[in-house]
Amino acid sequence: MLTMLAGLSACGQKGDLEPAAGQSLPVAPLGADVQPDARDLLEPETQAAPERSVELRKRSEDREDDPFDLPPE
Repeated sequence: MLTMLAGLSACGQKGDLEPAAGQSLPVAPLGADVQPDARDLLEPETQAAPERSVELRKRSEDREDDPFDLPPE
């Protein structure tokens, strides 16, 4: 019972990430001046998570003809 409580208490632990023992962070990217740390590696690049542009429709609109909307053969 005590080991289960200790295991559950570790689930909510927050702290800086460190590489596993005997491991190191990946090498610096080509052309980079410094090697990124764990926090930098966890932030997605702009292309990986682009900002969203949501255009809301105020009223319904007719669809234009789609030349690629063909019936199945």
